[in-house]
Amino acid sequence: MSTYKNNNNEDIMRILLVEEDGALNDEVKKGLKPYGYTVDRVTNDKVTLSYIKTETFDVILLDLNLSDPHGLSILHKIRAPGITTPILILTVSQSAKERIKVLDNGADGYLTKPFDLDELSARIRALQRRSANNRASPVLTYEDIELNPSLFTVTLKGLAISLSRREFSLLQKLLENAGHVVSRDLLTQCLYGWGDEIDSNTLEVHVHNLRKKLGNPHFIHTVRGIGYRLVREPI
Repeated sequence: MSTYKNNNNEDIMRILLVEEDGALNDEVKKGLKPYGYTVDRVTNDKVTLSYIKTETFDVILLDLNLSDPHGLSILHKIRAPGITTPILILTVSQSAKERIKVLDNGADGYLTKPFDLDELSARIRALQRRSANNRASPVLTYEDIELNPSLFTVTLKGLAISLSRREFSLLQKLLENAGHVVSRDLLTQCLYGWGDEIDSNTLEVHVHNLRKKLGNPHFIHTVRGIGYRLVREPI
């Protein structure tokens, strides 16, 4: 997904940080906030795999020097089921042999501690550009709407429409499940990090804005108490 900053300063990218050092976690989370990144943190490999399989992350920052299990073991477990989310290894090692090992085992890059937050942000952007170029993201079409995940573009009847990052993610998830109900919980997970404070009506506000921009209040149907789904005919 392309790096994007909207006028409302909404977070543009969701990062998963697998790190045991609480102080470093706070520094990274606070330091990346101005760049528009939401950073969520886990330490256990089972929890890591569970979240990666059920939630959407743009980049994973993985500390190689975890105590139990080692970061290399977690790297293997992430890549084994075919998860392709870009992974940037964080390590204190200066060994070229170790860096080669993590790259050969599925990492997309590495950064030696201590690191500069500007450089970390640049590495994340580079991984995102590479992922967008290499990923076969099909263009999603439904009725008169066409959404291109790689180019971060949406057209309605051939004309470009401007969406915020969260509106884009919301529409993409609904298009990927066209005709089926998408739960409120899943949509909220796609739009926000775990630590974000979310008002009870926040999702409704995004849906309302999306309906308005699409010019059809009936296009996104509310399934009361469950979630939302796209419909072809007004209800």
